[in-house]
Amino acid sequence: MGTPTRRTLLAGAGAVGLATALSGCAAYGPDSAPADDDANDDDGSSSGANQTAPSGASLASTSDIPVGGGKVLADQKIVVTQPTAGTFRCFTAVCTHAGCIVGDVSEGTINCPCHGSRFKVADGTVAAGPAKKALAAIAIKVTGDAISKA
Repeated sequence: MGTPTRRTLLAGAGAVGLATALSGCAAYGPDSAPADDDANDDDGSSSGANQTAPSGASLASTSDIPVGGGKVLADQKIVVTQPTAGTFRCFTAVCTHAGCIVGDVSEGTINCPCHGSRFKVADGTVAAGPAKKALAAIAIKVTGDAISKA
């Protein structure tokens, strides 16, 4: 085998660069990776919303959900919010932009760490993009201090 040519070296460098760029696509880890190819369905739904707790299962206590804020239940792929005192809402935690799991709730918005999308705690609508669609609502019920899926 002889001395590598300039063309061989450039081709090899290009292949390494491409492999490096593609590996960055998986940098968010398993908890924030897209649930599947349906994360950007035109109707705003996501199959991630179908993997939540069964109906009637306790999700959280009302005391766990701050007024004006909320709590992300990443393992169930949902977020429960309390936009005003005594009013509770629940949404899928799967971001409608790229399918990442939202990271936290603060300052009145549900926040996605992947690309910066923010959703309003009151209704799940987009407060800041790049997401264009609201988080899908999930029906819940409050019995005493227990919040459960309806």
